[in-house]
Amino acid sequence: MTATLVLRVDVDATPDQTFSGAVDWPGQRDWMLGTTVVATHQGGRGVGGEISARTGWGPLAVVDTMRITRWDPPRACHVRHTGRLVRGTGAFEVEPRGDGLSTFVWREDLELPFGRLGRLGWSLFRPLFAYGVQLSLRRFATWVETGSYARRAA
Repeated sequence: MTATLVLRVDVDATPDQTFSGAVDWPGQRDWMLGTTVVATHQGGRGVGGEISARTGWGPLAVVDTMRITRWDPPRACHVRHTGRLVRGTGAFEVEPRGDGLSTFVWREDLELPFGRLGRLGWSLFRPLFAYGVQLSLRRFATWVETGSYARRAA
């Protein structure tokens, strides 16, 4: 079974700025709750690039390895989750809103492990996961709008 989660946040920044912030992999630690991301192949850029995200604390952390399957700046970055636990696809997409503004869309289509137990676990975990991602997306919007991603890259 596949579990889908789609969340959006308006960003008062151009699509280029929003996309650049989204694919600043090390910068995700500044806005994504409990997550550190590193590029592991091709600098995490372009189709075939790879990244690894560690989310959580101590022994409760999960490592999520990903391979980029679509790279279309400043519109989209799609990945395939390649880890043992986290499988499926994910996407960052940036939609222009006019007047140099954008909407950032986060999508996950996760393959649930453990059959019926996995589906039950997802039904219990999904609200907390969605809340955490939405909070992170609000932090992302502020991070991009204030230019924090650009200062970090300089």
